[in-house]
Amino acid sequence: MQRYAINIFFLVAAVTLVGLAQAGMLDKYVLTVITFMGINCIFAVSLNLVNGYMGEFSCGHGGFMCVGAYAGSLLSVAFFTNSKLFGAALFAPELAPFLFPLVLIGAGLAAALFGLIVALPSFHTRDDYLAIITIAANYIIISIVENIDAIGGPRGFSGMKKVVGLMTDVANVPWMLIWTIIGLFACVMIIYRLMTSTYGKGISAVCQNEVAAEIMGINTNRVKIMAFMVSSGLAGLSGALYAHVYGYVNAQAFNILKSTEGLVMVYLGGMGSISGVLLAAVAFTLLIEVLRFVIPWLNDVLHATGLLAVNYELGQVWKWVIIPLVLILLMQFRPEGFLGNRELTHVFPRLRRWITFR
Repeated sequence: MQRYAINIFFLVAAVTLVGLAQAGMLDKYVLTVITFMGINCIFAVSLNLVNGYMGEFSCGHGGFMCVGAYAGSLLSVAFFTNSKLFGAALFAPELAPFLFPLVLIGAGLAAALFGLIVALPSFHTRDDYLAIITIAANYIIISIVENIDAIGGPRGFSGMKKVVGLMTDVANVPWMLIWTIIGLFACVMIIYRLMTSTYGKGISAVCQNEVAAEIMGINTNRVKIMAFMVSSGLAGLSGALYAHVYGYVNAQAFNILKSTEGLVMVYLGGMGSISGVLLAAVAFTLLIEVLRFVIPWLNDVLHATGLLAVNYELGQVWKWVIIPLVLILLMQFRPEGFLGNRELTHVFPRLRRWITFR
């Protein structure tokens, strides 16, 4: 039983969440926040593979989330709805809950393909050039999407709510919460299995000393490209979930600020720590929600004193003052993040007998 304790715990937690939502004990706001916690966890864990385990510095991960969001949206609309863009649905609407995993897989593969395109020239360079290339790739992806009028261009793309509605018609359950939980479990298991495999040892070797890894016979370019593709694909998975939760997707939602959010979550949790990044993603999501209420109140106080005017843009400015300030304080007082490169089992050794992935 202990061998499967973490799996059982995760299953019980998932069933409890879905049960509470189904019973109406979680309102739509709380349910949405929990769902976005899961999406942020997937996004942060995927970026941690490159920036944490592999020791590279990718700064444009939001671009791959954008690819996954649009690819997943187009696939779901084409599969299950009648639209002007694709015409008649490819599958019966009743099959939406059963074939939706194909949408998520397709979104992940599309993002992984873009990751390959970016990785091939990127890993012929060294040091900080990957950061520059990935930032450029982020802007290129957004620019391409915004210039394709067939998928909405700068107006964005919608229609995913219909697909979620079709799933609800088959069974009235919180489908997007369920798919997010499944996606998070799959993401964590993929990263865990990868890092405990032979390829994972190669990734760790590249992080420690790339030259020494090459001398030992590791094909470092192959290892880095493979890791970057896996990371991009999982970011695409989070993008597809994001698009279906919102029911609308716009390329500007995945600009450099979204990539920065991923960096904040990774460095807040600790590079090379799955559990640390998961904790950081949850904490970051809660912080964003707290700021959603605190910032208007702060603006009202400042406006009452005659110091500042109240407007939405100012709220966004405050958000991006407070979040980088948190990161600056973190770098000053705990640069390794919550857990550094350790897991919860290293901090609490007694958990090792219970937390074993199978």
